[in-house]
Amino acid sequence: MPALRRPLVPAALFTLPLVAALFAATAAPAGAATPPGPRPTPSLTCRGAGVDPAARVRHRAEILIDAPLRTIWKLQTDVERWPSWQAPVTTAERLDHGPLRPGSAFRWTTPVPPNPTPATSLEITSTVEQLRRDSCIRWTGPATGEGLHIDGVHVWNFTQTPRGVRVTTEETHTGPQVDADVPTATALLRQGLESWLADLKTTAESAAGRRSPDANP
Repeated sequence: MPALRRPLVPAALFTLPLVAALFAATAAPAGAATPPGPRPTPSLTCRGAGVDPAARVRHRAEILIDAPLRTIWKLQTDVERWPSWQAPVTTAERLDHGPLRPGSAFRWTTPVPPNPTPATSLEITSTVEQLRRDSCIRWTGPATGEGLHIDGVHVWNFTQTPRGVRVTTEETHTGPQVDADVPTATALLRQGLESWLADLKTTAESAAGRRSPDANP
């Protein structure tokens, strides 16, 4: 579950494309064929498990990072240091010890922008369900605030390429409040994931840039 940065996007902004689409469909000639759309991209997985297939709120994002994979992996899995490089993460604590592994749990908090509930922050308890070192992580867990409950599933993939490490993430949310306004909830999820990736890229590339040429690998 990503941290959120900017104020809530008004739901009215999302009604315009929907109205336009409905109008276009009504104005189409009777019997007009609908061209086939692109095939949906398969969901990300980690050890064969992916996001919630029934969730209506979902987003997928990726970024290319010019830094060693081990640096990126360390930043992502050293949960208790998240607040040092992600401003929206206000607290983070491990509920177990040792390297992050299947069964590991952690609790973290993040503020939420103005919304229809009284919640001003979320407390998220995440449990690692699947993990393959330097390759993928999948965690699940609830995020709760005053009058707000979200169940999230979050998958991360890390792929070494000739140009750097491609980090791809996909997350789904379910819950009464997000299901009541899917476009706005999806916009906020997209904003959070893309901000997380941007912070990860900035921090990892900065760390890589500080290494001296003769440093040990």
